[in-house]
Amino acid sequence: MIESVPIATGPAPADARAEFRALLRLATPLVGANLIQMAVSAVDVIFVARLGTVDLAAATLGVFVFNLLMFALIGLTSAAAPLIAAELGRRAHAVREVRRSVRMALWLGILGSLPVILVLTQGETLMRLAGQDPEVARRAGRFMTIIAFALLPGVLAGVMRTAAAALGRPGWAFLVTGLSLLVGIAGNWLLVFGNLGFPALGLEGSALASVASLGVMMIAYGVILTTDRRLRRFHLFGRWWRTEWSRFHEIVRLGTPIMLTWIFEGALFGGAALLMGLIGVAEVAAHAIALNIAAVAFQVPFGVAQAATIRVGMAYGAQDRVWITRAGNVALVVGIGFMAASALLIWAVPRLMIGVYVDPDLPQNAVVVALALRFLGVAAVFQLVDGAQAVAAGVLRGLQDTRTPMLIALFGYWVIGFGTAILLGFRTPLAGEGVWWGLFAGLAVVSVLLLWRWSRRDRLGLVLTRGM
Repeated sequence: MIESVPIATGPAPADARAEFRALLRLATPLVGANLIQMAVSAVDVIFVARLGTVDLAAATLGVFVFNLLMFALIGLTSAAAPLIAAELGRRAHAVREVRRSVRMALWLGILGSLPVILVLTQGETLMRLAGQDPEVARRAGRFMTIIAFALLPGVLAGVMRTAAAALGRPGWAFLVTGLSLLVGIAGNWLLVFGNLGFPALGLEGSALASVASLGVMMIAYGVILTTDRRLRRFHLFGRWWRTEWSRFHEIVRLGTPIMLTWIFEGALFGGAALLMGLIGVAEVAAHAIALNIAAVAFQVPFGVAQAATIRVGMAYGAQDRVWITRAGNVALVVGIGFMAASALLIWAVPRLMIGVYVDPDLPQNAVVVALALRFLGVAAVFQLVDGAQAVAAGVLRGLQDTRTPMLIALFGYWVIGFGTAILLGFRTPLAGEGVWWGLFAGLAVVSVLLLWRWSRRDRLGLVLTRGM
């Protein structure tokens, strides 16, 4: 049975302990879903790795581009979350307003997906323009042409997941993402290698498995939104043809900066990988290992940030300054506190973590392991600021503050972060470790500026005042 999370049907939590419990009930299934989503994204690459180097390179590039574009569109539509939360904070039974936000987010997802699908069908051209090997570009192009049909289901599933979580049913995200993972594994096993009488389609079979996985996710959410006892009373698909252009523009206004912020951050780490490639092959391998370890830990503050947007958004809608402060500060303590524990763990047993990816005792892995240990030394510090910036961005989104955080991200990630990575990576003996210190510098600047903005929210006019 899926546990319900109380939405704005009563007074604000009486104290920080009550807010902590409410945040935890909302964030825990979202964190679990985020971790499973990482596995969903990795399934294609894991299965295709057995097909050979060319197909592995093609799948890796194709999945990277597909995920970057899909999650950018999910970021765009995720602006529905603070709007829904604010409506619930203002009025517990705001059925019509909630339905407007969900409907227009779905419209935006559809309209935004169409041109992106066309871009994905030109995958071979994109890969050739990026200087990739011609055969890799050809194989990646075929893979991307098929997986393009998974984009729309993935984006619509993202909108419906946001709606379910904002309406107090985040547990469905965990279960549906788990179902999607199982479908992806089964689809790859059947279609990549031709098991149980299915055709062995190789790389193309993996792309079809992704289409099936995200298609099942979309259908599952659609069934849930229309049958779940709490969710069905909102009639979220009612009058789906009706336009609400004012709400549509509001979602675009809030969501575009969120989308660009996610792109800036994703592109920063993609750029760091390219810098590592200019330094050496061992550095690329060590970077991939260290970054994957850090990415797993990051799913916790990312889930907390998603929950914090909803909790702060409810308080914002209720125009309750005390609740806003409590919700935001509790989320920051939880997110930063977890990352502090994560940093200690990485610092204490880095070799054990590296052993998940490569055998640290084999002589041929010595250089990669040594580099990964150095990178993880930076990652232990990196964790704190990474968690802080993620949750701080989430609490500010709850206040519907997205434009200035986007500008902060652009400055911090690309002026400070990438600039420092180039300087330390190529002008000092630090090399690859210098690139990691550049990532740390960028995230540190972003976290400090976002935390400062949160602390000055009243003076900056970010908080509504009605009897506060």
